[in-house]
Amino acid sequence: MYYLPRMKVNIEEKFSLFTDQWSPKIIAELNGQQLKLAKIQGDFVWHDHANEDELFLVYRGTLFLDFRDGSTVSLEPGECYVVPKGVEHRPRTKDGEEVWLMLMEPAETKHTGDVKSELTVEVCERI
Repeated sequence: MYYLPRMKVNIEEKFSLFTDQWSPKIIAELNGQQLKLAKIQGDFVWHDHANEDELFLVYRGTLFLDFRDGSTVSLEPGECYVVPKGVEHRPRTKDGEEVWLMLMEPAETKHTGDVKSELTVEVCERI
């Protein structure tokens, strides 16, 4: 008989474990997907994920997702948005505001797609 341990995850507690920004932390995995938390502030790099959709769920603050067609999606706490694979986007925040968010994406998704920058995280930490 296979036993699957059940672990309760306290999101607020997980957010309290880190202060670095733009460095997603893995808190759970399911069906090849990773659930990650991140704290962000300012502008990220323009990038896409050629083969994976990416879900953004805002926990605290206001997140803006800019798109190359000039449109922007604004997300408040409790709101989510799925960026389809292949769509170039740039997450950003209001000046001086730190945003806490949850990401859900396939485990093989690279943090900044194929773009390399000082914000690129090669391997996400598990917390």
